[in-house]
Amino acid sequence: MRVLRPFLWAAVLVAGFVYVTSVARWNVGDLLRPLHSGGPMYSEAAAAGPGFSPDEQNNIDIYKASRDATVHIDSIVYRENWFFQLVPEKGQGSGFLLNPNGEILTNNHVVSGGSRLTVTLADKKAYKATLLWTDPRNDLAMVKISADRKLPFLKLGDSDVLVVGQKVLAIGNPFGLDGTLTTGIVSALGRTIEPEEGTRMEGMIQTDAAINPGNSGGPLLDSHGNVIGINTAIYGPQGNIGLGFAMPINRAKPLIEEYAQSGKISRPTLGLTVFPISGYLAEQLDLPSAGGLLIQTVERGSPADLAGLRGYSRRVLVDNYPLGIGGDLITQVEGQDVEGADSLQRALDRKRAGQILNLTIYRGGRAMRVAIKLGEAPQRL
Repeated sequence: MRVLRPFLWAAVLVAGFVYVTSVARWNVGDLLRPLHSGGPMYSEAAAAGPGFSPDEQNNIDIYKASRDATVHIDSIVYRENWFFQLVPEKGQGSGFLLNPNGEILTNNHVVSGGSRLTVTLADKKAYKATLLWTDPRNDLAMVKISADRKLPFLKLGDSDVLVVGQKVLAIGNPFGLDGTLTTGIVSALGRTIEPEEGTRMEGMIQTDAAINPGNSGGPLLDSHGNVIGINTAIYGPQGNIGLGFAMPINRAKPLIEEYAQSGKISRPTLGLTVFPISGYLAEQLDLPSAGGLLIQTVERGSPADLAGLRGYSRRVLVDNYPLGIGGDLITQVEGQDVEGADSLQRALDRKRAGQILNLTIYRGGRAMRVAIKLGEAPQRL
């Protein structure tokens, strides 16, 4: 039986082969089709598409719309070296076009003292610029270029409706790197800063959008692409640390409108000098201990003189300093108590020639309110 078993297995295998290949009509292709008709057995990475988030697309759209209206400003200032030789120094900053005629808004410190100004547009074309006006009080200035075409420009927004937390975008030329976009939020409003060189600036917009040297004068934009500020200062000398400051655009609007109407910028003048006093010194002079600004001199024919303000009648020495006494003491400016030596100047910075300045003075043991129509100071460039 063992001898026949191999022959039986061989017969079974042969019969099965014959059945498969001739009797049963199997299609080997049908058996294999699922392996090649259902697609590859491996997965391919999806092709990269534009799939930007709404916020990213907003950034891209604003940059495309605003880039061509943001400019690079170079200034040449001549200074004396140790050998009393005039040596040119190059400064740089940013600015943005206000209209198709080539008028550009920037910071005063970007163009201040420059004997030669050059504006370079996004297409790398450079133009000689003319300084139209400056406002050192608000660190603002306007320059103009003459191009052979209408230029793109930015729309001005409303900085009075800003809220902390809303998105802002800054475009400028930090360290000479043209067309740089940074984003952030409004970190705070109404900030007061005191640059190492310059006057105290109030009501500033604080932002964490990266602002570096060279960004000065560039636009700070809202999420609609409207200018809501002019990038002005950073905290610290080493560059951005998340504390940047912009001048609200509404501070610039009256100046822009005034220049468009009259071709000049009027600066208010009062025509007096003051000395801050308070506490013990005020009491010794029979004045309120809260103190204020003691008027020293009143220029003849000035707005202060025409309003009847009085200067000193005699002088005394206070710590070896000659102090005029007997004049009016200014205790309030525009309804606000005098807080420091610059209270009066800060109020003037918010006024224009021809407007009314309201003061409260102390004279002869009683308080008096005085309304003064401000005069116009000579224009300086």
